[in-house]
Amino acid sequence: MTSEQFQQAAASSAEAISTYYNTIASRPVLPSITPGYLQKLLPTAPPTEGEPWSAIERDIERAIMPGVTHWQHPKFMAFFPAATTYPSMLGELWSAALSAPAFNWICSPVVTELETIVLDWMALMLRLPESFLSRGEGGGVIQLSASDAIATVMIAARERWIRRQLEREGVKGEEEVEDRSCELRGKLVALGSDQSHSSTKKGAIVAGTRFRTIITHHADAYALSGHELRKKIESLKAQGLEPYYLTVTLGTTSTCAVDDLQSIAQVAKDYPDIWIHCDAAYAGNALILPEYQHLSEQLAFVDSFNPNMHKWLRVNFDAALLYVQKRRDLTDTLSITPAYLRNQFTESGLVTDYRDWQIPLGRRFRALKIWFVIRTFGIDGLRAALRHGITLGDQFAGLVRSRSDLFSILTPPAFGLTVFTVNPQKGLRPMLRRGNEVTKEVFEIIDGQKEFFLTSTVVNGVYAIRLVSANPSAEEKYVREVFDILVSTAEDVLRKREAGVHTNGS
Repeated sequence: MTSEQFQQAAASSAEAISTYYNTIASRPVLPSITPGYLQKLLPTAPPTEGEPWSAIERDIERAIMPGVTHWQHPKFMAFFPAATTYPSMLGELWSAALSAPAFNWICSPVVTELETIVLDWMALMLRLPESFLSRGEGGGVIQLSASDAIATVMIAARERWIRRQLEREGVKGEEEVEDRSCELRGKLVALGSDQSHSSTKKGAIVAGTRFRTIITHHADAYALSGHELRKKIESLKAQGLEPYYLTVTLGTTSTCAVDDLQSIAQVAKDYPDIWIHCDAAYAGNALILPEYQHLSEQLAFVDSFNPNMHKWLRVNFDAALLYVQKRRDLTDTLSITPAYLRNQFTESGLVTDYRDWQIPLGRRFRALKIWFVIRTFGIDGLRAALRHGITLGDQFAGLVRSRSDLFSILTPPAFGLTVFTVNPQKGLRPMLRRGNEVTKEVFEIIDGQKEFFLTSTVVNGVYAIRLVSANPSAEEKYVREVFDILVSTAEDVLRKREAGVHTNGS
């Protein structure tokens, strides 16, 4: 492809993408294909000769679009949003054009320096404690996802705990250190609440340590409490095990619960060797709003903090921000410098090599799209985007409360998310099993219709439906439309079940 052909293809692609977004509401939000559909549409072998862009472009609609779940669709109300915007796309284009693996500063200095700057910008916007800024001992780095961030800090936490213990024991000598380290690893336990994201358990597998959950309670809106944390730590220590890592959550996946950070901070004072990571992948973005920044003030005790801009802040995947209070905790574990990576700038200690802040070696120029988005929207524009999603969530929660005869809200709505159940039919005791059955039936009917995309969850044995409408195309009319469908579906299910009860005489 020549430069001239690229310009033509790029112009055609930009027009097609713009048309896609302008008409996205007319597409079905979910694909209606079966597994293996693409194999039937594409050749069984690659082409021998190159094809013109015009032929390739035609296959986007023919072969690709039928298999797309449209995350930017106004009827996409599942999981959490994974937004993108035009300036973010332009950032990806330039990142691809300037392609560099960027494993150290000298690879392309601007990749590192812009990342440091935009991560500090975001720390200021989120009003994080000053210790998370790069001008001190801490700083931020862009990771692939919250799962990568957790695995990275969990490995660093493991090695930090071991280094401190070896120092306390006075163990020296290469083989002695290795042998004792292996013995100690066998006693280490990573912790998370029963509402923590599955990435914490997966991280413990990657780190080669045990994992234990800590119970939460409905009375606490499923937030982890310091009381339950202390009980678990004491129980594990009594068994000869050593907790070394804890995930606290600001906005759990199932219900957007916020753990009781203040009571957990009190426990943390008694166990300074436990690394505490705050997983705030979705809800942490809301800290750019002044009305949520009281939570920022409670983060001074955590070792690391992670919001994903690609969930809510108009930057496309991947853009997970990982902040640490002490960057040495990462680099002491992850820094390995063979001869071929040595250079005068790294050796001087005057530059940051982000390869020492992550598990992979290479990294993309992800800071560019963040820079483009922040400059395009500004703080006010990003705040407006978040408030729009929160307002839609409040409106939907109000609609659910207006039909308390049909629905019950499981936990207080938060950050635009509402989690609710369908009430069992009248005349029967509201048994958990019957409530779960009817909620699941309503959900599966709507899921099968593929008109709207919602997700379900199970919290402490309760089957519930989750709804969050916060992507850039979200509108109130779609929130009202999905509520009307939920009402009619629930009424129909309950009517049929009640008829079945009367027919059976039970």
